[in-house]
Amino acid sequence: MLFLSKKAGLILLFASQTAMSQQDQQGSLTDETSLGDEIIFDDNLFDNIFDEQPTAASASWLDGFTVRISQQFSGQVNNHTVEPLPGFSMPRESELETNRLGINFRYQNSFSPGWLLQASGQGRIYFNNDYEFRANKDHIDTEFRINEFFLQTSFGQESIKFGRQTVVWGETAGNSVLDVINHSEFRDLTIIDIEDARLNQWMIVWDHFGENSNLSSFINLYPEFNPAAVRGSPFFFEPPFNLTDYDRNEKLLFEAGTQWKKSFEGSDIAFMAAYLFENQLRYEDPVTGIGDSVAEKNDFVLLGFSANKAIGRLLLNFDLAFSHNVLANSFNFPGTTALAMPINLRKDQIGTSFGFDYAIDNEQSVSLSIQAQKILDAKEGLLPGQTLINDGAFGSWLVRYSNTLLNSDLVLSATLQGDLEADSLLALLSAEYTINDNWAINGQIISINADAASPLVFFAEDLRIGTTITYSF
Repeated sequence: MLFLSKKAGLILLFASQTAMSQQDQQGSLTDETSLGDEIIFDDNLFDNIFDEQPTAASASWLDGFTVRISQQFSGQVNNHTVEPLPGFSMPRESELETNRLGINFRYQNSFSPGWLLQASGQGRIYFNNDYEFRANKDHIDTEFRINEFFLQTSFGQESIKFGRQTVVWGETAGNSVLDVINHSEFRDLTIIDIEDARLNQWMIVWDHFGENSNLSSFINLYPEFNPAAVRGSPFFFEPPFNLTDYDRNEKLLFEAGTQWKKSFEGSDIAFMAAYLFENQLRYEDPVTGIGDSVAEKNDFVLLGFSANKAIGRLLLNFDLAFSHNVLANSFNFPGTTALAMPINLRKDQIGTSFGFDYAIDNEQSVSLSIQAQKILDAKEGLLPGQTLINDGAFGSWLVRYSNTLLNSDLVLSATLQGDLEADSLLALLSAEYTINDNWAINGQIISINADAASPLVFFAEDLRIGTTITYSF
């Protein structure tokens, strides 16, 4: 049966890791965005809506909205041929892959002392030559989604949030082994902030703020899973059987976790534990050989530790995760679809991610992060001839650089990413220019190199260029 190797996550992980570390604690405007959608809007709180004058009250509601309209073009621009398998060559012709109009909104209102309402959503219109247009039989396609939608109340040292939201535990932004709570979605071979790739879920989150330590707990009332790649997407590979969502059969599923965090002078440490479901489903052939594939879920226990240490302009980050009873023949990279021979072994897995962020000056910053994971006792219990797609150590490294110029109107950035086996390398150059308070333009160039041992070989020697024009109000 067709399967993707453990390295397939690199096709998508580079996208999730381009967001700079300081963005990880900010709210996202969207849950799924594409090339150039990296504008982060300030979380401003607005006046009380209960003004004496009705007109003032109405204005305060409208002031809570931020809207962004963007037009995006991107595609692969150089004609070449790749050889993913010996003796099998595949042409890679230049083509426009995305041509879409996006409408994103965010609403935030502290409508009463101690209360906050926050929501965000998006709409997309896919035009001619966009892969979504082609997948819709050459007709304009549309898509709408509500992303965030939660109500928060704070009293004393307590805070409670209910609704669609995200929970982030890792310190290594965009490359953390602890960032497995919310599921994710990637569709495009473009740059997506990790905040936008995370999909919100229905949760109750309770936070207790102590003098030097905080306690945070969550209950996920409706666990969801990474959706399969969209037909027509660069990441879509035709499976033998149609991929379906998990059939709950009215089963009650839930996730729960707790994190304790303590702050010291210049550093933080945190311990955490959670009962979770692996975000990535595993798909098996139908028993009869006819019909849809069967999606299998797996629950596991996560124990984690994280720490950071600030030394002048240098911030060191460290994450450690121990996962008990993960599926041995599956992998949990965001956005990927695990198709594998059914080896129903549950194993323990250990992983770590570490790195640093360094502020060169007020305008420049650089960061480095490394992630590595390993299944413990991987070969134990295997039958003769059976192998695991995630045998041995697997992971990636990431280097990022950013420079802000022209009074913050121009931001230049560069990203390099490869896997631990040195089978692939991705390079990104990006420039974003703010024309005025409303208009901005972004351009990006992506170059990919890979050898036959990496699934990125399908995109080897690709040169991808894109631009996005944005109007915000």
